[in-house]
Amino acid sequence: MAQYELLLPKMGESVAEATVIKWVKQIGDSIDLDDTILEIATDKVDSEVPSPVAGKLVKQLFAADEVAQVGDVIAIIETEGGNDVKTEEVVQSAPVVNEKPETIPGIEQLSEDKTTAAQSDFATSERFYSPLVKSIASQENISIEELDAIKGSGADGRLNKDDLLNYISSKNSGQTINTPQEKAEIVADVKSAPVPAQTPTANKTSTTSVSGGDEIIEMDRMRKLIADHMVMSKTTSPHVTSFVEADVTNLVLWRNKVKNSFEKRENEKITFTPIFVEAVAKAIKDFPLINVSVNGTQIIKKRDINIGMAAALPSGNLIVPVIKNADQLNLVGLTKAVNDLAARARISKLKPDETQGGTFTLTNVGSFGNVMGTPIINQPQVAILAVGAIKKKPAVLETEHGDVIAIRHMMFLSLSYDHRVVDGSLGGMFVRRVADYLENWDFNREI
Repeated sequence: MAQYELLLPKMGESVAEATVIKWVKQIGDSIDLDDTILEIATDKVDSEVPSPVAGKLVKQLFAADEVAQVGDVIAIIETEGGNDVKTEEVVQSAPVVNEKPETIPGIEQLSEDKTTAAQSDFATSERFYSPLVKSIASQENISIEELDAIKGSGADGRLNKDDLLNYISSKNSGQTINTPQEKAEIVADVKSAPVPAQTPTANKTSTTSVSGGDEIIEMDRMRKLIADHMVMSKTTSPHVTSFVEADVTNLVLWRNKVKNSFEKRENEKITFTPIFVEAVAKAIKDFPLINVSVNGTQIIKKRDINIGMAAALPSGNLIVPVIKNADQLNLVGLTKAVNDLAARARISKLKPDETQGGTFTLTNVGSFGNVMGTPIINQPQVAILAVGAIKKKPAVLETEHGDVIAIRHMMFLSLSYDHRVVDGSLGGMFVRRVADYLENWDFNREI
């Protein structure tokens, strides 16, 4: 029997790690080619990892809720065939004497004598350590006794990369330990030292008063991410919101005129969203300093115009797929991109990279019947535009014969922006320019 290493695949240029959500296949299960082995999450996107081989799952190297890096070995699959074994994970149960260490991506290659000693030490420990953790420990000259004493935050107390790096960082900022013997003595002292009794106030926790009819709902993973992201945005950026009202009568009449023929020709429905995206992309070209991010005291002006569109999911959560290089697409291309991303977002089929790299965000609060909103900035961007519901309203029109009152299609646009780098003049002019593009829509435009 041969054993195959299943690696965490690359999921996009900006995606370096993923969290294991659950194992679809358990140890001992038979696996066919392309069967889903496990489900993973990157930021807000859930993905499935298929098997590139057929066989039997013999080892899971990461538990649920643990974080794996791209390229990490996450499972071992036993396959029919020769006795080719690819990973150190398969042979780590016995000490390796003359084997050269495997190269770990992102970690400097260790010398042969250090790795041999480290592997022998790891074989004496009953605790599981991933190849990345073992390599970092060996590189930092951390003994197995010291490593065993570090508290892990993973499942069953497993030590992950972040736990070890935090430990190394805190150790380096304190007193320097010169020798491995001194390290072992200090660790032993820590293990044997009595734990002081905690006072009653130390255990005091906040409580929530609920009545018998109340229901307590635990946030799911995506809702926790959204909550953390929103709080971080409000503490990072001083939010300001500017509003304008736009007369979009010509735009509404034009869409009503072309929507049936467009759907027959392109097999796609044309909604208002791609039209809004086109107007935003044009306005960004006019005011490029709205398409920036902040790094300390530096303003990073983005070359690409990548517009995220907030989409509500059936679960009630929110996700923001990104239309890359939106300014380079015509209205047909934008329509296809919007419809494709929205459809796959609803069935959790977005790729991790399709929610990364946004430079500006658009949210359509009008789809819920709201006339306006004050959205929170999607960090690290500096602005987000909300478009409200289009309503028929009486409006004053200026004509050559004087002012008249007419029924018009009106909508509000609201722009929330980061007042650290976007002042009221820029924010106000930008949202006004978007409204101008919508108001001045050519009723005779061909598509």
